[in-house]
Amino acid sequence: MSLEGKTALITGGTKNLGKLTAIELASKHKANLFLHYNSVQGDEQKLADELSSKYGVKVELYQGNLGSAQNVAKLFETAKAKFGSIDVAINNVGKVLKKPMAEVTEKEFDEMDLVNNKIGFFFIAQATKHVSPGGSIISLVTSLLAAYTPLYAVYQGTKSAVEYYTKSASKELIEKRISVNCIAPGPMDTPFFYSQEQPEAVEYYKSAAFDNRLTKIEDIAPIVSFLVSSGNWMTGQTLYASGGMTAH
Repeated sequence: MSLEGKTALITGGTKNLGKLTAIELASKHKANLFLHYNSVQGDEQKLADELSSKYGVKVELYQGNLGSAQNVAKLFETAKAKFGSIDVAINNVGKVLKKPMAEVTEKEFDEMDLVNNKIGFFFIAQATKHVSPGGSIISLVTSLLAAYTPLYAVYQGTKSAVEYYTKSASKELIEKRISVNCIAPGPMDTPFFYSQEQPEAVEYYKSAAFDNRLTKIEDIAPIVSFLVSSGNWMTGQTLYASGGMTAH
């Protein structure tokens, strides 16, 4: 599937993995980009201008909290209004919590459930309505879904639901030839990871993977690129990319 002139919607699309994915799809596939972000960092417009001028693609920015079904619907409707169609939808939204189950508060549980589970569900649900036939839907989950480990119960539990939403949607969309998949990175070398981890845990994760290092965003963006192009025969799958730390 050629993405030249087609549109990719990317949540969290202006930083970390989302930003690198946007660069990958613009540079290698000449895809137009609809980049969502939640909190303002200040360099979003600069990124959009650079992508547009360097790769000759159209880039639109969208700021918004996706914490309700209505807000997720608005995200897709705005992208459709701006570009006319959506061919790829990629959800990077996620939140991690590392804590013993007995210490997790109801407020913490509700926040994790909102970000990882509820947004994950309604993103896929809206994508099934708006992504064009032949397109792709991708959700970022976590390689910890294959780990037998303490302290991540809420993170694993709220992310695991997305795997099953993906399987169901992939079957619902067979006739439209839309592939629906998850990518499960290992612990990634981003601020998202370090906020929850002690130095000894970081060293353990490094020791369990290739090259004694964490997963990099550069390891994952090419997998996204593959799934939305030559690899879009795959559907209903979760691709684990943790450098050998976990296997499913």
